[in-house]
Amino acid sequence: MQNLQNFRDYYEILGVNKEASSEEIKKVYRRLARQYHPDLNPGNKEAEEKFKTIGEAYEILSDPSRRSQYDQFSRYWKQKGFAGGKQTPKPKAWGDNRPNNGRSNQEVDPSEFPDFESFINQVIGVRSRKDSRTTADNTTTTDPFRTPRTKVSYTVNTPPRTTRRDIEARLTLPLEKAYQGGNERIRLEDGRSLEVTMPPAMVTGQTIRLRNQGIGGGDLYLKITVEPHPLFKLEGSNIFCQVPVTPSEAVLGGQVEAPTLDGPVKMTVPPAVRSGQRFRLANKGYPGENGKRGDQLVEVQIVTPKNITDEERQLYEKLREVETFKPRADLI
Repeated sequence: MQNLQNFRDYYEILGVNKEASSEEIKKVYRRLARQYHPDLNPGNKEAEEKFKTIGEAYEILSDPSRRSQYDQFSRYWKQKGFAGGKQTPKPKAWGDNRPNNGRSNQEVDPSEFPDFESFINQVIGVRSRKDSRTTADNTTTTDPFRTPRTKVSYTVNTPPRTTRRDIEARLTLPLEKAYQGGNERIRLEDGRSLEVTMPPAMVTGQTIRLRNQGIGGGDLYLKITVEPHPLFKLEGSNIFCQVPVTPSEAVLGGQVEAPTLDGPVKMTVPPAVRSGQRFRLANKGYPGENGKRGDQLVEVQIVTPKNITDEERQLYEKLREVETFKPRADLI
């Protein structure tokens, strides 16, 4: 926009259109004020300046009278711009009806003002935020909606300082992720997205503290829940699982693969193993509080096939004819 020195489009700053209702403007302002609040962005100068600019825009657009004047003179700014080198005229109070060279305030030509700061200060009656950092005497300005004798100091219309408060959130993880730990991105109810470095060997009920991620600089406590696993079951620092074996493997024994949290491993099944018999894989369990790992307990389950080939059937029939094992002998 040509010649509009220091011009600030308050509608654009808040991200609303010129027909937005007061309620919509208020809702957008609250969301942006929370997003850029200094308490939630400690040390972030850019967020601090954004927060002040948002407050200035809301101070104008939240007041129907000021908004109306701002909209009226915006049309002049777009057409004529500012003079740039002319001296800023002395403001005339809105409540003063005395003649001013035959012109009223409604007829003030914005091109007489060198920049937007001068115009918004003297015509609308609001100082810029950088002026508000000076002494109290300097922040006092004439209110265009009061009598000429009335003085008023303007401040940023911001929410009160948020009280420091800790909050709690729940995080559910699969067993493998809880075991390995690592980076995990979480989204909170207030819309924030955080990337959290999770420690390894987490368990259900464990709480992780995230400093300064609560309300007003408080802490965030993540309460961990580990999902049930289809293969593994935690029993303290030990892990329990079942491994199926065929009838021939149960009778003859041999090596079978067993799953672990570190991947499959080979284990030796002795001959004549019974269904339900357990074997221990040392140091393949879950890490305890002292960092030492428990064991993995593998329970053998003998499984018979539902479908067999003709050749397998013939072999089973032949085995039945020659086998000497009588498991029900003691029942007769």
